[in-house]
Amino acid sequence: MTADTSTASRSQLRSQDDPDAPLRANPLRIVLGLVGMILVVWALANLFLAFGYYPQWFGNKFIIGVLAIIGGVGGAALLFYFLNMFVEGLPRRLSEGLIPYAFLLPGLLLVALMLIYPTFQTINYSFANADSTAYVGLQNYRTIFGDSEFWSSIVNNVLWLLIVPAIVVSFGVIVAVLADKLSAMGEKVAKSLIFLPMAISFVGASAIWGLVYAYNNPGQAQTGLLNAIVVGLGGDPQTWLAIDTVKLNSILLMVILIWLQVGFSMVLLSSAIKGVPEDTLEAARIDGAGEFQIFWQVIIPQIRGTIITVFVTVFITVLKVFDIVYVTTNGAYGTNVIANLFFNKLFAASEAGQATAIVVVLLIAVIPLIWYQIKHFRDEEAGR
Repeated sequence: MTADTSTASRSQLRSQDDPDAPLRANPLRIVLGLVGMILVVWALANLFLAFGYYPQWFGNKFIIGVLAIIGGVGGAALLFYFLNMFVEGLPRRLSEGLIPYAFLLPGLLLVALMLIYPTFQTINYSFANADSTAYVGLQNYRTIFGDSEFWSSIVNNVLWLLIVPAIVVSFGVIVAVLADKLSAMGEKVAKSLIFLPMAISFVGASAIWGLVYAYNNPGQAQTGLLNAIVVGLGGDPQTWLAIDTVKLNSILLMVILIWLQVGFSMVLLSSAIKGVPEDTLEAARIDGAGEFQIFWQVIIPQIRGTIITVFVTVFITVLKVFDIVYVTTNGAYGTNVIANLFFNKLFAASEAGQATAIVVVLLIAVIPLIWYQIKHFRDEEAGR
């Protein structure tokens, strides 16, 4: 009897020590975890809905902000606590396989709620009438493709895409290389000054450059920097943003975005250049290559991946450009772009159907770029 008991005890201990031994589910932890998650989501949903519908309950915006931070951070912590409790209550094999996906699930649900659902809803509304109360088939697409303003916006967007990313990347490479030749302190100061515009919003930058392009009648003091220079040289002041000759006004608007994005390009490309092995540079110098040859034949090929990444990122930003055009001209004088046309269709003309159709066209244009970016990242990871 004692021997049998001892054998059973040893067998039980081996089962407990064996990580592959199947363990039973813990129903209590499963129920508590599931109920806890439901209550947390319910409480957070009601809290944030109350912020929007009944702000008077909370006194002022400061209190709402504090409660939003506490509720958001604390609620997320509680949600993951009960989620962990629920997963650990499952049988071991199932629990171990489910844990990575369980902790990704809230983020994926949030992405689905904020991005995927609105995308499909937008596509759905693009087939509806102006107030989205009845379907009109492809009428919205026929209307926008037959609108000269739509095609003018397409042409402007293409010009932005051809000019801005190329110049931003080119200037970024040049500045990164030149800054790398400075002393440590000089490099920091130069890069800080060039990166500084990145801290300014598109609206703020547009207001700043609006002062540069400002126009006053001849004979008056020119407050705009560009007209002040022209008048100082003996010329006449110009309404720069109204000059559609060779798309000069659109090019002047592009300057604003280039000014904003060069700092971003410079930082990433400078980091890539500093990562170029010094051995390859020394080998090229020993072989008699000049600095210009080293730049084109050694440095550029080794930072090609970063150049492509920066180019595609700026390309997507340009494709969605809106703030600069809206603040400066609101699309007048032939400067309209797709995003600004969508905004005016939706809010000024109250044409929700046409506006969403324009967005769908923009979405279709962006998809190949996103696919290429993902493919590029995967290829880079596979090559490491």
